[in-house]
Amino acid sequence: MVEQNQPTPSAQPVVESRRRHDWTFFLVAVGLLLVLNFVASRYFFRIDLTQDKRYTISNQTKQLLGNLQEPVQVTVYLEGEFPAGFRRLQNSIRETLEEFRLYSDGKVQYTFIDPNANTNEQARNQFYQQLVQKGLQPTNLFATEGDKKVEKIVFPGALISAGNKETAAILLKGSQAATPDERLNQSIEGLEYELATALRKVASTSSGRIGVLQGHGELWLPQAADFLGTISEYYTVNRVQISQVPNLNNFNLVVMMKPTQPYSEADKYKLDQFIMRGGKVLFLLDGVRASLDSVRENGLLAFPYDLNLQDLLFKYGVRVNPDLVQDLNASFIPMVTGYMGNQPQTQLVPWRYYPLINSFSQLPVTRNLDVVQTKFVSSIDTVKAVGIKKSPLLWTSQYSRIRESPVSISLNDPRIDRDPKLFGKSAIPVGYLLEGRFKSVFTNRPVPEGVTIPFEAEGKATQLVVFSDGDLAANDIDPRSGRPLELGFDRFSRSRFANKELLKNVVDYLLDEKGLIELRGKEIEIRPLDKAKLRDERTKWQAINLGAPLVLLLLFGVMKFWWRKRKYAR
Repeated sequence: MVEQNQPTPSAQPVVESRRRHDWTFFLVAVGLLLVLNFVASRYFFRIDLTQDKRYTISNQTKQLLGNLQEPVQVTVYLEGEFPAGFRRLQNSIRETLEEFRLYSDGKVQYTFIDPNANTNEQARNQFYQQLVQKGLQPTNLFATEGDKKVEKIVFPGALISAGNKETAAILLKGSQAATPDERLNQSIEGLEYELATALRKVASTSSGRIGVLQGHGELWLPQAADFLGTISEYYTVNRVQISQVPNLNNFNLVVMMKPTQPYSEADKYKLDQFIMRGGKVLFLLDGVRASLDSVRENGLLAFPYDLNLQDLLFKYGVRVNPDLVQDLNASFIPMVTGYMGNQPQTQLVPWRYYPLINSFSQLPVTRNLDVVQTKFVSSIDTVKAVGIKKSPLLWTSQYSRIRESPVSISLNDPRIDRDPKLFGKSAIPVGYLLEGRFKSVFTNRPVPEGVTIPFEAEGKATQLVVFSDGDLAANDIDPRSGRPLELGFDRFSRSRFANKELLKNVVDYLLDEKGLIELRGKEIEIRPLDKAKLRDERTKWQAINLGAPLVLLLLFGVMKFWWRKRKYAR
């Protein structure tokens, strides 16, 4: 009698065959896993399944990371417990740096540090001071711990170092006019750009020669010290007397910063032919001769500049008008409002001739910028220029007006110009990007004497940027030390504006660093929860989250039992 728990002789081959099949399947599966692991270790790839491709690194950044010659250390000072919004920023920084580490084959290493970890107040304050000196800007963060609200000082930035170079990256950016959630989202959108730009700075992987025009009363040191110092960290910057050189062919980009004296026909011809040969130009021009220092008690009558450049710009498609723009959204200047004894009493009052620009195009050059400060800015009109694409970059608020030259400027203007009805003009353009194949202004004109550049009537495709404010690149000077202050820092209101970031973006764009500048166009959609709906349906979704797994587990058990019963019943 054969026991039921032992296979019959006729079933032995079946059992052995099944056993061999199971072992073969197991060995093949293990072999496939080993092969896949070997291939994955040799050939790196990642798949981003998010709709807005938030984890996709651009090809330009991958190339930058792949070309690193030495290790790079990134120290992020954003560790600790934060509200949900800052945790999102913190996690996004960590995820971006992890991508950088992988694509750089481990050359990019990062660490997170809590600057508030030191319990000794004196040592902690000294550490704060060191971070500020290195370029990191603190911000106050209000959070709730238990039942009480607390205020923390946080440094939403990072220090990037390679070899003996170190630079700071500010990672909390965006427009201050936006809501906190929007600003955090703007910061997350710009993370790859900010980190890659800082990485490019310490890795010295950029090239490009910039000529800063001189000889016509333009800005130079110390008025433009911070702007020139900033771009010289990325590019080769040289001062050039255009009248003393035969041509501008040694440069990729020419910058014209607030000329105050007219250009000769020969100098204008050299500039025109530089553009015809594909050169890029950044124009920072004033339409009217005006400065706050020139406004005395009796006022100032401001007349237009005669720079002999009007026909050049007109041919290229724009006109900087001889007027001044006033805006109710303006920065402040100190003004004497009375006397106490012999001591004058000053107060900050809005100066309508200093419009604050908070309206930008959605081009990567200006997207997600903070407020830009202008001083005695003029309006810009476009004119017909065949084949030229004209893109406005920034414009004034909806409460603006234009004053035609000659303009009478008085220190009493803030007391008088208060009626919003006087400021009925909206969105006056003060900056343009021009792209295309430009036509020479010297067509059908004689070539100026003393110039040996062969004439070209139509140029190669190139880009120009025109701003109607020469002071965009001018930094304030500390009256006590005489040293230049940071570009965009207003010593009266102690506010920081985005002038330096704007001009840096423009230079990057014009010098074909578009693989990085295009990252500013990256969009990550905010998907906030509907708090009212969440409150109303909270119980339902809690029940679904708790009950659904149990129901699925029960169904799986029933199906398994039915399948086994049906299998062995046969």
